[in-house]
Amino acid sequence: MMEKHIAAPITKEVARTLRAGDYIYLTGTIYTARDAAHKRMDETLSRKEALPVDLNGQVIYYMGPSPAREGRPIGSAGPTTASRMDKYTPRLLDMGLGAMIGKGKRSKEVLDAVVRNESVYMAAVGGAGALLSKCIKESEVVAYDDLGTEAIRKLTVEDFPVIVVADSAGNDLYETAIKEYEK
Repeated sequence: MMEKHIAAPITKEVARTLRAGDYIYLTGTIYTARDAAHKRMDETLSRKEALPVDLNGQVIYYMGPSPAREGRPIGSAGPTTASRMDKYTPRLLDMGLGAMIGKGKRSKEVLDAVVRNESVYMAAVGGAGALLSKCIKESEVVAYDDLGTEAIRKLTVEDFPVIVVADSAGNDLYETAIKEYEK
């Protein structure tokens, strides 16, 4: 396990260096999208229309924030359970999505797509939304404003802490941690 500071968006070259268990501090631009936004993006692609955001190399954080307090760009910003996006994720990874941040296990189809596309799945700590929000310096709704907290937001983050769960080599921290614990 390594501790690394990396920039977002994430290139395939960088994604290939990340391994399950690595502690990452992410700085740069990431996007938020949850269930409703993923469904709308999928419908847009099915109509052969362009997405409102070019996802190539980008990071999607599965998160819907609470309202921002005065003087803050965003409210509590904890991760959403990633498996809720599993039916949409392989398609987005095949289009060039660089990484995802959420919490919880992913389906075999998603893990296969992570490997196939040299991507990465990372987890943020659930229950730490107020602390995570301190790493978010800017927040702007860029698409699907009518979805409220589920709108797509562009975030500027600084030293946003995540753990690599699934890497481009096929390692899955949830599986290896169980085996390690059973020893």
